[in-house]
Amino acid sequence: MSDYIIRATAANSQIRAFAAVTTETVETARKAHNTSPVATAALGRLLTGGAMMGVMMKGEKDILTLQIHAGGPLQGITVTADSQGRVKGYVGNPNVCIPANSKGKLDVAGAVGVGFMNVIKDMGLKEPYLGQVALQTSEIAEDLTYYFATSEQVPSAVGLGVLMNRDNTVRQAGGFIVQLMPFADEEVISKLEENVAKINSVTNLLEEGHNAESLLEAVLDGFDIEINDRVPTEFYCNCSKERVEKALVSIGRKDLNELIQEGKEVEMNCHFCNTNYTFSVEELKEILRRSK
Repeated sequence: MSDYIIRATAANSQIRAFAAVTTETVETARKAHNTSPVATAALGRLLTGGAMMGVMMKGEKDILTLQIHAGGPLQGITVTADSQGRVKGYVGNPNVCIPANSKGKLDVAGAVGVGFMNVIKDMGLKEPYLGQVALQTSEIAEDLTYYFATSEQVPSAVGLGVLMNRDNTVRQAGGFIVQLMPFADEEVISKLEENVAKINSVTNLLEEGHNAESLLEAVLDGFDIEINDRVPTEFYCNCSKERVEKALVSIGRKDLNELIQEGKEVEMNCHFCNTNYTFSVEELKEILRRSK
């Protein structure tokens, strides 16, 4: 089954909820960047969270960017998502390799390190919205939970997980975001808290055969759930040779001329999908001629 996100409400719209299966999305990212297992887990968690946060936005051209700046060997993570379920991202150091944590699991927190997270929403207004929070655990799900509570004043529970195969491919990936509306009553709040406390691991549930719908059913056990939407999600980069050419034009005629004088082809790399674009000297001359 292809990756997808569901949007739902529960408890007479006192709760809004999202759940995602992102195994293929995270595996595509792993292949593109040749990430180590711990880098895949960290990037995969943020891609999954970003994809669900992306579909929370209303406008077709709205763009969400999540940036983690931290001091760990991973050297940060950047993810962008749109409202159609498309997401892309990269890490600073895809080759990071550190020992497992005390539970014998991939040490995402150790790889990420201490730092902060930016949440940028470009919704076509004069200025994009920017929220910034200090990382609480660097495990990513808890950090997004903290972001929602402090920057958006929305009490939320976020669960994210990535499970690797022995050959370092992605076995399972997915997650959920459950949020309380301002008018939620105490009974609903305490029942939801009780449910979330019982969820020990997103990847365990996925391994047991759960999909996005049944993942939400586990989190929202005892509530009436209304599924409103099902959105395909995928790792998608909108880069192209034409877009990269615009970046070349932006360096200015003087620098373009110097590249031509060197007589060597130029290779440009897209950070998000790791695609390389090569421009011959003749192509550079043509770009220079058109940039007059």
